[in-house]
Amino acid sequence: MTSENHAFIAARQARHADLLVLGGMVITPNGAERIDVACADGRIVALGDLRGSWSTKTTIEASGLHVLPGVIDSQVHFREPGLMHKEDLESGTRGAVLGGVTGVFEMPNTQPLTLCEADLQAKLDAAHGRSWCDYAFYIGGSAVNAERLGALENLLGCAGIKVFMGSSFGDLLADEEDVLRRILRHGRRRMAVHAEDEARLRERKKLVEVSGDVREHHHWRDVESALLATQRIVCLAAEAGRRLHVLHVSTAEEMGFLAQHKHRVTVETTPHHLSMHAPDCYERLGSLAQMNPPLREKHHQDALWHAIRDGVVDVIGSDHAPHTLEEKAKPYPQSPSGMTGVQTLVPLMLDHVNAGRLSLQRLVDLTSTGPARIFGIEGKGRIVPGFDADLTLVDMAAQRTISNDWIASRSGWTPYDGVRITGWPIHTVIRGQVVVRDEQLQGVPQGQAIRFLETSADIASAKQGALP
Repeated sequence: MTSENHAFIAARQARHADLLVLGGMVITPNGAERIDVACADGRIVALGDLRGSWSTKTTIEASGLHVLPGVIDSQVHFREPGLMHKEDLESGTRGAVLGGVTGVFEMPNTQPLTLCEADLQAKLDAAHGRSWCDYAFYIGGSAVNAERLGALENLLGCAGIKVFMGSSFGDLLADEEDVLRRILRHGRRRMAVHAEDEARLRERKKLVEVSGDVREHHHWRDVESALLATQRIVCLAAEAGRRLHVLHVSTAEEMGFLAQHKHRVTVETTPHHLSMHAPDCYERLGSLAQMNPPLREKHHQDALWHAIRDGVVDVIGSDHAPHTLEEKAKPYPQSPSGMTGVQTLVPLMLDHVNAGRLSLQRLVDLTSTGPARIFGIEGKGRIVPGFDADLTLVDMAAQRTISNDWIASRSGWTPYDGVRITGWPIHTVIRGQVVVRDEQLQGVPQGQAIRFLETSADIASAKQGALP
């Protein structure tokens, strides 16, 4: 028996917790239950009516709050190393926990690119003692490392392999069929992909180079550019027998196609695509609304919501990808694509819950249970004894106005500046440590590398919430 299991059992026998969360409406695999949560040695050790029967060092009175499994944002770009004037690991993860996010997967398009073990280790070293939340890092799938990906994807702290079929540069761009086949053949974990057809994007770029109008962004990067790439990579993945995760799906046509391939393919969409649409977003925000794939017309947004309700969408990730206001102010299309999002993911989605667009239980599946399940995360995503004590405590009735001043990102802005929200994160707990209390940061960064399961037996055990 491991020392972790000894500590778990000892805490239960002694009825002593490091943290008690009392009186909240807790979202468990059984649904919403008004119960208490005991946390010790970083894990959940008991659920139930615990007030008065357990001793503790720290208490959170959660009456009037909902207690969610810690939210996992499985797509962020924190820009470190190389682009730290936009964002870094400390500021990005600080924004994450202030927004109720307890774990993040960070993307490989930094400078240098994350393509080898040394690149990954450099990021892990940079995160140590500076990350407010738990973390994992993608390694980019490329022509230069394709044959090594099977070993690279199993390194400690690796979230998996990410492939850019478009909208990238240098060795990270993988748009040739031979390269994609080589990448797909090497490795067995689920592979994440940005699916836009690079050849079509290059061919059509002259449209916006002539107009210089950001309102044409979704016409340049049209539906066909997304659908062609998605169909292509799904077919290649099926040929290779590889599981696939298609990121930031933005079109009705893609959702219709992906609904036919759910046996092997999982699907992400973003709060941005669910909350803003063309042409209104470009009229109001200009290049601040510019992202890839683009925000599209209302009927596409409606299709994304239908896909959520139908179970086609598995994950909501923020695609947090900041640039400075000075960079975004460049003449289009020289202005870069991307916007902040990790800190606003939870508030925006709670507002959608309050508007009746989805249930709180469904939101938990999309932002906690779902990411843990499809990526094989060890010990996260559910509120059950034995799992990490990661908790996102929210007030569903709280009203706040999102503002640039609230945003922790080094870029200092949000496309939702001035937007009134109902539903707000109040406390954030990571492995039993209160890192945000009453909306205020606490203590020092103590994030750790996220652990991943390695065998199907482990995954099955985790789904059952098995005790040690």
